[in-house]
Amino acid sequence: MSDRHHPACSPALFSWEFATDPYPAYAWLREHAPVHRTTLPSGVEAWLVTRYADARATLADPRLSKNPIHHSEAAHAKGKVGIPGERSADLMTHLLNIDPPDHTRLRRLVSKAFTPRRVAAFAPRVQELTDGLIDGFQRRGEADLIHEFAFPLPIYAICDLLGVPREDQDDFRDWAGMMIRHGGGPRGGVARAVKRIRAYLADLIHRKRESLRENAEGKAGGKADDLISGLIRASDHGEQLTENEAAAMCFVLLFAGFETTVNLIGNGTYALLRDPAQCDRLRRAAQKGDEGLLATGVEELLRYDGPVEISTWRFATEPVVIGGQRIAAGEPVLVVLAAADRDPERFDSPDVLDLSRADNQHLGYGHGIHYCLGAPLARLEAQTAIGTLLRRLPDLRLAVEPEEIRRRGGLIMRGLRELPVTWGPII
Repeated sequence: MSDRHHPACSPALFSWEFATDPYPAYAWLREHAPVHRTTLPSGVEAWLVTRYADARATLADPRLSKNPIHHSEAAHAKGKVGIPGERSADLMTHLLNIDPPDHTRLRRLVSKAFTPRRVAAFAPRVQELTDGLIDGFQRRGEADLIHEFAFPLPIYAICDLLGVPREDQDDFRDWAGMMIRHGGGPRGGVARAVKRIRAYLADLIHRKRESLRENAEGKAGGKADDLISGLIRASDHGEQLTENEAAAMCFVLLFAGFETTVNLIGNGTYALLRDPAQCDRLRRAAQKGDEGLLATGVEELLRYDGPVEISTWRFATEPVVIGGQRIAAGEPVLVVLAAADRDPERFDSPDVLDLSRADNQHLGYGHGIHYCLGAPLARLEAQTAIGTLLRRLPDLRLAVEPEEIRRRGGLIMRGLRELPVTWGPII
């Protein structure tokens, strides 16, 4: 169903007003046009899938490819789908752009870094980072939780995981900041940051390979036990991982691993501060060390106002029918996770924040073979960040009226530009 089928009452999409609160428009689409063709701000036409059952099926449908080569309007859409700058920086061969068997091979290589055991071992470092950031602003009585907390925490965490030396991590923070600042505006700013990251990763991979050759045993531990070193060892032992694939893998883990967590912490804290009863429940749980409510609470914050509004691009490799709507081969399909996760056919009282919600099978991390590889790390970071924040700043509150909070623009991600907060003096 296209826009022109509902000219009088179809809600306006992708305006700044829509970005502030897209949920009423998504509710309309779920009811009246659940598989909806529209023109995106970039000029590319795509199908939006908004119902939970359709969304879940679409995310796992092998007839929908992640590879932009299948886009029927490749010339028209060049540079308008995917991550800005990834094409020119030769970073296309990553998990968000490829299908099996290459996807299976690369995911197997990197999945070792995100096992529950490996993530659990990383928990003390995440707690150390969290406390260090709060130490930096606690005595001021005010802060911008996006730029001073939600943003640097996952950057430093993913840098540690990748094996970026501590002395280089502030450069990474600057480049990631360029991606955040320009994410909803001109794509050139993001592309410049991507090129800088690409050049740095190429150099870092080279340096680590030389270091591993000098220490032929490649013993685990120290700097050789990081993800980049692991990818290099795999490629040097017959796994056929090219240097471009290694750089692209590191890049997408950085890109997907920091911005989603920035938004999860930011959106989640904002939602809590706007719901004092639920916030107080979680604060008391954090103070008592109740990990159960923290765990279910983070899942509910993901469902309620998650960090990824729309899934990354998919392209029909043959004619498919989704929700009764025929989609031609080559047409882009975008699953609206934010709409699916508030579908009343799947969730009771979907517009209500309930931190102890049971049976919360949200799609915030996707579904199928592209289910978010870093979900265990994101959960750890969000639970640690939000729990520690509420425990150490028990009277945390917004420093401005909610209508003054601005959202960042952009198609895929849903996040805040800033989150000004205040709290009382330390007792």
